[in-house]
Amino acid sequence: MPATTTTEGNDLVITRRIDAAPEAVWAALTQPEQLSRWFAPCPWRVTSAVVEPHPGGAFDIRIKGPDGAAEDCAADAEGEAGGCVLVAEPPRRLVWTDALSAGFRPARTPFMTAELTLVPDAGGTRLTARVLHASAEDRDRHAAMGFAEGWGATFAQLAELVE
Repeated sequence: MPATTTTEGNDLVITRRIDAAPEAVWAALTQPEQLSRWFAPCPWRVTSAVVEPHPGGAFDIRIKGPDGAAEDCAADAEGEAGGCVLVAEPPRRLVWTDALSAGFRPARTPFMTAELTLVPDAGGTRLTARVLHASAEDRDRHAAMGFAEGWGATFAQLAELVE
């Protein structure tokens, strides 16, 4: 089943049903060795993943493109590494932000907060990512960066891993 995306105020929302239990999806979201296998849309790849699934824990994912371009998925404009986990409720809810780094340290240039919810659904999981932005401009910039295509591709890769 393909992912569906919507815009709700300043939020971008993507949902996909995955034919695996919430516990399996949670493990793929929070265990770096699993997350590294699906988090970057091909041909990009994860080069480093740190996920500490507790409030204040690090959420620092770095990816590299086929042309060698690198990106820190939670870096600020000055390249300071990492985001911060705000909520971790296994196996149903994970929230992280780039507005803070690990230990709740303020970041210089916040862009988004991501809230992932996992809901049991007929033997599988309905995974929803709500990505919150401070402004319509930030939301539109994220959409123009390929939010629907990128997150849709990674959700498909996640489904392939756990199904």
